[in-house]
Amino acid sequence: MKDNKDLVRAVKFVLFSCGAGIIQVLAFTLLNEVVKLPYWPAYLTALVLSVLYNFTVNRKFTFKSAANIPIAMLKVFGYYCVFTPVSTWLGDYFAESKGVNEYIVLAVTMVCNLATEFLFCRYVVYRNSIDTNESAQKEKTVQQER
Repeated sequence: MKDNKDLVRAVKFVLFSCGAGIIQVLAFTLLNEVVKLPYWPAYLTALVLSVLYNFTVNRKFTFKSAANIPIAMLKVFGYYCVFTPVSTWLGDYFAESKGVNEYIVLAVTMVCNLATEFLFCRYVVYRNSIDTNESAQKEKTVQQER
């Protein structure tokens, strides 16, 4: 049963992350094509917008966590304190210095982000608070009454 819940949780994370990915791609495209920003500020702005969305929906619907929001945000912020400079620097290096298409660089970066962020959220941010929010408690009560 636990394995099934983790599989469902992973699928939800991927689906919500697709929504965050759409936000990130649209913001990046607008800033890259219309505003004509260099890779790194366009990427960084788009990343921040997608992270805010992703944190909010995954906390509530994927991990169903009642964890202290500021503490959970600080943990995610810590993840991004590592991921953001590394991905920004590598993305800029490949897009600007090596001439790799910006959208290929963005796609590879987003896949790396998806995988590592899920693992970080599952095993660090929400490790002890999964299925503790009101919605999860109601589901648990309904299942126990059956």
